Amino acid sequence: QVQLEESGGGLVQAGGSPRLACAASGRISNIYAMVWFRQYPGKEREFVARIAWRLGVTYYADSVKGRFLISRNSTSNTAHLQMNGVTPEDTAVYYCGLSTRVDSNYMSPSAYEYWGQGTQVTVSS
Repeated sequence: QVQLEESGGGLVQAGGSPRLACAASGRISNIYAMVWFRQYPGKEREFVARIAWRLGVTYYADSVKGRFLISRNSTSNTAHLQMNGVTPEDTAVYYCGLSTRVDSNYMSPSAYEYWGQGTQVTVSS
C-alpha cells in the first residue's frame, strides 16, 4: 500500500507564495506520475498540475499556468507545488495523487490510484 502525506497548507495573504509538499511512502513499486488537484466546497475535484515521474514532463490547468510550478524529488519520492501570486480564488483543499500506470485521461481523478488526505490553502484578500 502507498501512503501520501501533504503539507504546507495554511492561511496566506493574496500575492503570497505558499509551497505544498506531497511525500509518498510505503510499498512503492513504481511511480508513473504525481498530480495536484483542488476542491472547492460543494464542487468536484479539479485538476491543477501533473508531473510525469521519469522525464519530469509537466502539465498545468490554464487557471494556474505561469503562476504554479510542480516539481519532484525522485530520491525522496516527494512532489512539490510552488504557488506564486495566489489570489482568493485559489482558496481550496489541495490533494495530491499518485498513479503507477499509464492513463491518457490525466486530468481526471480516476487516473490516480492513491490520494493524500488533503491540505487546506486559504488566501486572504
